[in-house]
Amino acid sequence: MPFANFKVPAGSLDEKQKELIVTRTTELYAEIYGERARATTMVLVEEVTDGGWGIGGGVLTLAMIQESSED
Repeated sequence: MPFANFKVPAGSLDEKQKELIVTRTTELYAEIYGERARATTMVLVEEVTDGGWGIGGGVLTLAMIQESSED
């Protein structure tokens, strides 16, 4: 069973974006493994609590991500 686990900052994606991750990931696995994989592909989109991320030894928050995307 193909499995993909995406961890994203809580509140950074809306429901439509999460659905897109699931759909496209399933399509990719079906393309690689064949149609037989579609029915058993599992995609998990996990939201990590704000402040539960770290990059380069520092805590990363949703506000910091949003700020950097505005630049």
